[in-house]
Amino acid sequence: QVQLVESGGGLVQAGGSLRLSCAASGTAFSINAMAWYRQAPGKQRESVAVFTKGGRTNYADSYADSVKGRFTISRDIAKSMVYLQMNSLKPDDTAVYYCNFRGELRVGVPYDAWGQGTQVTVSS
Repeated sequence: QVQLVESGGGLVQAGGSLRLSCAASGTAFSINAMAWYRQAPGKQRESVAVFTKGGRTNYADSYADSVKGRFTISRDIAKSMVYLQMNSLKPDDTAVYYCNFRGELRVGVPYDAWGQGTQVTVSS
C-alpha cells in the first residue's frame, strides 16, 4: 500500500507563495504518475500539476493552463517527497489540494493513492 500525507497549506494574501509537501510511505512495484489535484467548493476536482513517467527513470511534468508559469511540481526521491511550489497566488487558487500517486503495487495490480488534502486559502 502507498500512503500519502500532505502539508503546507494555509492562508495567504493574493500575490503570495506557498509550498505544499506530500510525504509518501509504503511500498509499490512502480510509480507511474505523481500529481497534485485541487477541489474548490462546488467544483470538480481538477489536475493542477503532474509528473508522468516517460521512460525507465524519467518523469515529465505538465501543468494546468491556469497555473502554468506560477506553480512548479518537484520531487525528492530519496526522501519520498513531492512538492508543489505555488507563486503569484490568486483567490481562484483557493481549494483543497490533494496529492496523488498512481502505479502498480505489483505487476498487474494497479493502485491509485490519495492524501487527505490540505486547504489553501488566498485572500484578495
